[in-house]
Amino acid sequence: MSNKKLNIWLPLLFSITTVFGMIIGFQMRDAMPSRKFFSTEKHSTLQEITDILNSRYVDTINIKNLTDTAIQAILSKLDPHSLFIPAKELQQINDEIKGSFLGIGIEFNIIDDSLNVIHVVKNGPAEKAGLLTGDIIIKAEDSIMVGKNLSFENVRLILRGSQKNKINLSIIRQNKLLKLAVERGIIPIPSLDAYYMLDSTTGYIKLNKFSSETYKEFMNALLSLKKLNLQNLILDLRGNGGGVLEEAIEIADEFLAGDKLITYTEGLHHPKKEYRCRREGQFEKGKVIILADEGSASASEVLMGALQDWDRATIIGRRSFGKGLVQEQYDLSDHSALRLTVARYYTPIGRSIQRSYKNGNKSYYDDITNRYNDGEMQTADSVKNDTTKIYKSQAGKKLFGGGGITPDFFVAVDTAKWSNTMHKIYTNGVLNKYGYKYCKQNTTSLTSYKTIKNFIKGFVVSENDWKYFENLAIKDSIDISKLSKPEKAFLLSQLKSVIANQLYNTQGYFETLNENDLMIKKATDVIKK
Repeated sequence: MSNKKLNIWLPLLFSITTVFGMIIGFQMRDAMPSRKFFSTEKHSTLQEITDILNSRYVDTINIKNLTDTAIQAILSKLDPHSLFIPAKELQQINDEIKGSFLGIGIEFNIIDDSLNVIHVVKNGPAEKAGLLTGDIIIKAEDSIMVGKNLSFENVRLILRGSQKNKINLSIIRQNKLLKLAVERGIIPIPSLDAYYMLDSTTGYIKLNKFSSETYKEFMNALLSLKKLNLQNLILDLRGNGGGVLEEAIEIADEFLAGDKLITYTEGLHHPKKEYRCRREGQFEKGKVIILADEGSASASEVLMGALQDWDRATIIGRRSFGKGLVQEQYDLSDHSALRLTVARYYTPIGRSIQRSYKNGNKSYYDDITNRYNDGEMQTADSVKNDTTKIYKSQAGKKLFGGGGITPDFFVAVDTAKWSNTMHKIYTNGVLNKYGYKYCKQNTTSLTSYKTIKNFIKGFVVSENDWKYFENLAIKDSIDISKLSKPEKAFLLSQLKSVIANQLYNTQGYFETLNENDLMIKKATDVIKK
């Protein structure tokens, strides 16, 4: 694969990691008082310049935008994770951390220039008002919700709102126009995608981030699995960009005995602070496997590092992202915020997981691209560990610092999903369109699959199903007639999984996808040894 293709594809895959750079490694704390960067009592040079620009510049300018840009430029010289968050973006980012938002309780997709209801949250405001999966929203209050200018960002702004008031919707259902009034409410943003028993003794839990609700969600899953004879646990942290540090620490405490050190943080103006186990954990015995990849970052690495240092878990996958910086948030007077790096975190034996950023932010994020281009994601021998920073676990196992968590067992990336064609399929949302349209057109036949296990065992993507997908792709100018066998096999697995997602949500998606997952297979092999 050419570097050009890869450089186009990787930003899509790792956009979540870079976006969540604004929330990963975030340390919960009391709200800081609002502080003005530019006090009217003591003008900074930047304030003086903006005042002159505002009063003397030849053309009309947006001083607020200029100031925001200047602040971003200042912070970019510090580290890749210190950030200025504009007021318009802050609410959504805070919602992700909090684990909930104010909205109507639907998942939606823009298909054929229309706003389609993909899923209705159980017991949420939309369900109570009578909204159904498959409805098409054409109007929300005075806003038209159809047309080529319809965007996900605008839809979110309109539907979420900022207070618990009603929103009037006009919808199309089975070619009939209906009007519904939905009262906004608090909608959870789950950080747990799935949990279930892989076999009679091995459980699986998938976390997509660490929000303020993650520990509670995790414990509900763990205790449920324990009732089903849980003896071995596979914790899937692939693509988990982190989040609230304390939530990862609480989860680590469930696996470690005594008062073991979990992590510590330290910075120039941030005295050393240790985080230790405080209680008897719910899973201090039994095998623990953690699945990780280049998208596993920060709080994920805190959890992995602690369990690896104490020889409590086996890490399977690929080298993690490598973010070991802790941010605190300072709310500003204009409702924007500064998220500033105040400390580094270290694993129990003193490893810093933070990658070097001395060559600037672009080089820092290009590191993920370079791992692929250098073959690190394909072969274990190509992994570039910092051999100047070697440590030993409690049992004497060699461990590395300075560049993410290196797994105990390597599993190569599936290169079938990294082609330019695959990139187009994902960026155009063809898979999700397929899952939604397929289920809408085959409602009757799909009702025969009463459970996820019935679906996994009985459903097969037919040749006609494939042709339907092929035609959907063609509508987005994507030709999939010349895919390689591995690419087609990968897509067939994805097609079945997105149908499961439509039928059973993320629980169904991951149970179905995991049937052919190489890391899951490796994990079960390691458990059996």
